[in-house]
Amino acid sequence: MATKIYIVYYSTWGHVATLAEEMKKGADSVPAVEVTIWRVPETLPQEVLGKMHAAPGREDHPVITAGQLAEADGILFGFPTRFGMMAAQMKAFFDTTGGLWQSGALAGKPAGVFFATGTQGGGQETTALTAVTQLTHHGMLFVPVGYTHGAGMFAMDEVKGGSPYGAGTFAGADGSRVPSDVELALAAHQGKYFAGIAKKLKVV
Repeated sequence: MATKIYIVYYSTWGHVATLAEEMKKGADSVPAVEVTIWRVPETLPQEVLGKMHAAPGREDHPVITAGQLAEADGILFGFPTRFGMMAAQMKAFFDTTGGLWQSGALAGKPAGVFFATGTQGGGQETTALTAVTQLTHHGMLFVPVGYTHGAGMFAMDEVKGGSPYGAGTFAGADGSRVPSDVELALAAHQGKYFAGIAKKLKVV
């Protein structure tokens, strides 16, 4: 049977959704892996989203329910940063997983994170670190990307998001910056790397 990888994200202006697509490309390159992209439910009313100039939800990425997480062999969670932590929409989704926690349905499953921040000091690493608490309480196995993407992760010639914790991008203070080629490459690598780990763990 194929190893099921779920990529579950929230995205306000589309940056995290773009990273999710690159993650899928990377994970799809691993044989016998089946990848599905999901988005979590929106919690803000359309009126507010309109004033924020938020991107419309990707209809090709269905909305997930908490119970569906148990179907996956590995899950990558993506979200924008709000004051150095995951956006409230993703936290609200995690708050609906109490039943899964009670039954231990996610225990032992590998999980990774990716993220977007507005600026370089916006909390790329604090967002990842604080997200690990959600995984820990479920008994999930945090799989960081580390420095497995090679020398490019050490390059200082351009501004780029991402870290050993996971792929990342900068949206810019006004949300106008789009993910760079370097950031997209790390996202694709993380997808492939994570899928490989999840596949090995499923065999065990």
